[in-house]
Amino acid sequence: MRSKSASEQVWIVVPALNEAENLLEVVPEILQNLEKVSPGGRVLVVSDGSTDQTTEVVSNFSKKNAKVSLVSLPNNRGKSAALEQGFREALAAGATCVVTMDADGQDDPSELARLVNEVSKGADLVIGARTRRQDRFIKRVTSLFYNYVVRKVSGLTVEDSNSGFKAFSVSASRALLPYLYGELHRYVPVIAAWLGLSVSQAQVNHRMRFSGRSKYGLNRFWRGFIDLLTVRFLLSYKNRPAHLFGGAGVIVGSMGFLMLLYLFIAWLGGESIGSRPLLTVSVLFIILGFQFVLFGLLAELVVFSRRHGSE
Repeated sequence: MRSKSASEQVWIVVPALNEAENLLEVVPEILQNLEKVSPGGRVLVVSDGSTDQTTEVVSNFSKKNAKVSLVSLPNNRGKSAALEQGFREALAAGATCVVTMDADGQDDPSELARLVNEVSKGADLVIGARTRRQDRFIKRVTSLFYNYVVRKVSGLTVEDSNSGFKAFSVSASRALLPYLYGELHRYVPVIAAWLGLSVSQAQVNHRMRFSGRSKYGLNRFWRGFIDLLTVRFLLSYKNRPAHLFGGAGVIVGSMGFLMLLYLFIAWLGGESIGSRPLLTVSVLFIILGFQFVLFGLLAELVVFSRRHGSE
């Protein structure tokens, strides 16, 4: 790996929720390895509404070492919001590469050089793939299934898309910033690929959690698939909503029209159709189809107004 000049700043963004005990070990370890990669680098811990001693621990580090910074969110807003704040701080300070790491100690800081080196070669986003995970059996199994579904839906070929250990170029950091809200941090690689950014992976060592328990339960599993649909919608239709709603309207309206056509032919044949439930259903489908199309046109007006207003 080529040496880094002091002017190059690799920023390590560490979102943390009640990880005081782990940060006592994690922050010094990150600093030690960051010095080898980027002497001018910084460590930014974003306390996501922590109620333990997380802010005090990081504040003490920052008093002793100017390379450590703290952003403390007043309440728990989620990992995406913490990452968004970290990215904004890093970009505003002139970061040349942004690396995200979890605060539980499972991401090995000795792998920093591998990820940063890939970015220095021109990659937009490099994922630290945890090929040998040190987690509970149920967590490993659900993650395997989750990653399989993401690959099938998105076309992304990386093995571990939801790894928290990632390195971003400056251009990728800026492009992905608008999508860091809710819980969309899980799909950063998918979003990056759909935005045309280069996404690669590097196998990294994965460790047991230093102490405490994971903040994530099985409920994030089903929420993750809803978020995947959200990402798909945002990236496919955010600038052409009429294609989605108008298309649905045409399908539903056409079904209603075909029902009415069938009933009309039956009426011509002498059948009574006034009391048939199919008549009500067909009229309902036509009305719904019209409403879908109208909703799509209104959404297009919103998109046009937003784009026209920003010019």
